[in-house]
Formats: sequence, structure tokens, C-alpha cells
Amino acid sequence: MHIPDGFVSPAVAITGAAVAVAGLGMCVRRTQLELTGRQLPLAGLVAAFFLVLEAPIIPVAVGTSGHLLGGTLAVALLGPWLGPVVITVVTVIQALFAGDGGLSTLGVNVVNLALVPAAVGYPVLLGLRRVLPRGPTSTSVAAGLAAAVSVLTAAVLFTAEYAVGGAAGVPTGTIAVSTIGVYALVAVVEAVVTALVVRGLLALRADLVQVAS
Repeated sequence: MHIPDGFVSPAVAITGAAVAVAGLGMCVRRTQLELTGRQLPLAGLVAAFFLVLEAPIIPVAVGTSGHLLGGTLAVALLGPWLGPVVITVVTVIQALFAGDGGLSTLGVNVVNLALVPAAVGYPVLLGLRRVLPRGPTSTSVAAGLAAAVSVLTAAVLFTAEYAVGGAAGVPTGTIAVSTIGVYALVAVVEAVVTALVVRGLLALRADLVQVAS
């Protein structure tokens, strides 16, 4: 879902940058207030993990790509403030060194990949934890379902961004079908991966799962 340069209009790119700066500014301020020494090495490990997790790329339509996102897993492990910061760092590294996404569209990519999991996935995760029975299995299931919702939300948002200011010359309907279709499958895989990782960590090091605290 890394949007390349020239895929959306300058207006959409600028709007995405403004939203990304505002959202990340809030995340950084809250992170500075709540960050603990134990979270710093975990954040580095999570960033490295997501660089590997998102490496397999599936072409989608023209200029876009399909891959696991990992944002909801990040907020489950690190919380809704530090999680987006780590995913943003990963997104920037991918844009600079792997050619995944453009620099002019970096703000839009940060919104879709880093902020949506915090704004959508994390509240869904908390809501599911309240209604499901307490326990590690329920927490992992909640994380998996929240990850699926987050991925689908990001795919729909990407489609809306293109509908408002698409600049690639591809019909919006084609973008919608290809993107939402591919990411519906990605959502299933991401749900399974997220649930398994959270369940494994809860069994081995429950203290590393922020949402379980």
C-alpha cells in the first residue's frame, strides 16, 4: 500500500502530509511523557521485525503494492503512541532505501500505514477485549480481528484518497476492486500473524504486550 510519487494529486499529498505531521506530533509528545527504558530496545526490535515482515511485495494495479502492514501488531506491543512512531520510521526507511512509496506521498503513506492502526485498530482491540472473556487466547483473537479491521480500513482509505485526487490515469473502480480485493486477503493473513505473535509473546513474555497490561 506504499503510494509512489505521482499516484495522487499534490493536494492529496499535501493534505496527507499535514495530517501525518499533526498525528505524529501528538504521538511523539505522548511518547516522551510515557516512554520507559524497557520500551526502547523493544521498539528497535519491533522496527527490525516489521522491515522483514513487510518485505514480500505483491503488485497491485498500477504503481501500488500489496504486503503485510503490521501496524496493529505494533500498537498492541508498544501502545497507540509509540507504535505509530516505529511504523513511521519503518515507512521512511522503506521509501529512502527500498523504493517502497514516494517521498512526495510519504505523508499519505504514514497516515494509512501508521496512524490508521492507532486510530482504528487500537480502539477496536480495546473494545473487543472488553466484550471477550479475559485471557491470553481472547487477547490474541482480539488483536487478530483488530488487525484485519485496520488493514481493510487502510485499503478503503487509500481508495478514497485516489478517488479524490488520483493522478495515475487508472479508473477509480479498478483501483477499488484491486486494492480492496487484495487487501481483503492480506487482512486474513495479517489477522493470523498478529494473533499468533501476540499469543506467543503472552505465553513467553507477557510484559512485552502493552495491550495486555
